[in-house]
Amino acid sequence: MSAQDTAPIRVLVGSRNPVKVGAVRNALAPLFPGRLLECEGMHAPSGVPDQPMTAAETREGAVNRMNFCRQNGDADFYVALEGGVDVTEDGPGTFGYVAIASQGYVSVGCSAWLPLPPAVYESLLDGEELGHVMDRLFGTVNIKQQGGAIGLVTNGHATRESAYTQAMVLAMAPFLHPELYGLGDSAD
Repeated sequence: MSAQDTAPIRVLVGSRNPVKVGAVRNALAPLFPGRLLECEGMHAPSGVPDQPMTAAETREGAVNRMNFCRQNGDADFYVALEGGVDVTEDGPGTFGYVAIASQGYVSVGCSAWLPLPPAVYESLLDGEELGHVMDRLFGTVNIKQQGGAIGLVTNGHATRESAYTQAMVLAMAPFLHPELYGLGDSAD
């Protein structure tokens, strides 16, 4: 094992939300067994509304946060996650985008889609944030830094953190197999 293989992996996360930082740590730890992960959250502006209302806005928010981290920190991986909503032919739903940069390469991924109750979506159209609507509906406090809307409507069988963790693992594929994605020899 070379010194590079034993050095801590530094990760800068574009949020101080413990759910987002935890998801990044949960995703990366098994991908780099035996390596120390140093995950640090930082405030990173999204440049989009607090409640992104389209997939494009949500993706843009994640990429903006990730780029802010790249410009204002020193790490092996720069990661940002952004939750948003949109409407498809199947109705309104919520999801998250993840943007990861390492060694000049960027990978963007998306979480699974959670259908939203129509009344919740109507509140979002009126300018409210999903977390606030869900807190009011379920009598919770700051659910977005806990299980999220996902945890509430799935009775805890999935959480905001588990959805972000899965999206992170999937978006890491180019860094795990850089030769298949044309990224060069090694990404870690």
